[in-house]
Amino acid sequence: MKKYHALSCLLALPLTANAVRIYQTNSAGDAVDIIDSTTNTVVLQVKDIEVPHGVTFSPDGSRAYLSCESENTLWATDTKTGKLVGKASLSGHPNNISISKDGRRVFVGIVAAPGAVEVVDTASLKSIKRIAVKGGVHNTYVTPDGKFVVAGSIVGKILTVIDAQTLEPVWELPFDRGVRPIAFERGSDGSTTRMFVQLSDFHGFAVVNFQTHEVVARIKLPDEPMGGTAQGGAPSHGIGVSPDGKTLWVDSSLANAVFVYSLPELKVLGYVRTGDVPDWVTFTPDGKKLYVANSGANSVSVIDTTTRQQVAVIPVGEVPKRSGAVTLP
Repeated sequence: MKKYHALSCLLALPLTANAVRIYQTNSAGDAVDIIDSTTNTVVLQVKDIEVPHGVTFSPDGSRAYLSCESENTLWATDTKTGKLVGKASLSGHPNNISISKDGRRVFVGIVAAPGAVEVVDTASLKSIKRIAVKGGVHNTYVTPDGKFVVAGSIVGKILTVIDAQTLEPVWELPFDRGVRPIAFERGSDGSTTRMFVQLSDFHGFAVVNFQTHEVVARIKLPDEPMGGTAQGGAPSHGIGVSPDGKTLWVDSSLANAVFVYSLPELKVLGYVRTGDVPDWVTFTPDGKKLYVANSGANSVSVIDTTTRQQVAVIPVGEVPKRSGAVTLP
């Protein structure tokens, strides 16, 4: 009760223009916690959304979109109030989501067999297309230049690249393991140069040349430190390229830490301890802070990316996983 009393007091305060909020979905809960990146406290919630999974935002920061596994729906909510704006019905059980650069389409990973990427029009909140792929889709991403949608399948052990305009698959890349989170390296012209792909039962990530569609390396995370445990076949789950493009941050459940690599060299620079089972990473837009969802500890670690130190631990809901950052209008 004390938590909600404090929350209501915080909501009475005026919102600061251009404030950054971190949305943290709780995969075993019925609410999304919204964190103020200045105070590193939960200041708002999206309530009554049972088993929320993915989160993404409109380009202007006014809306948050959330996939709801219990209802097979996509929610649109107001980022200033947390209130529901509307819902889109989906054709099957959803997982993670992404949004087009112009904000007109949300791409929903449908994990239910046979698998698909469902396209939702954000103006009407209606599904406009179901793109068939090989295997249920766990995560979808839009490439940094906005030209492609990338869908990864665990059960299908395949990555599918879709043209964001025509909504047609253009190439595929099979793996020997399930495809999990993906991060993207951007070239000087804004195009995607490499993808860093985490895989089931692999403590590390694969490096993919986006232009040639080839796996060019597999990077195994360091053996030390240890002390954690892998859950759900994912010893490394959560990966992201810093906004300045200079570093790659990679979660390790075996280490209960996030490792830092230099780009483009992929040299290990060090690690930062987190809570149990780090499961996702999200940067603030300026890249100064990294938020790591600790699914085994029901908390979020806040890391100063310059000093590489954990500066705060935020209690959140049950089994936090996907997260995202938005700048309020």
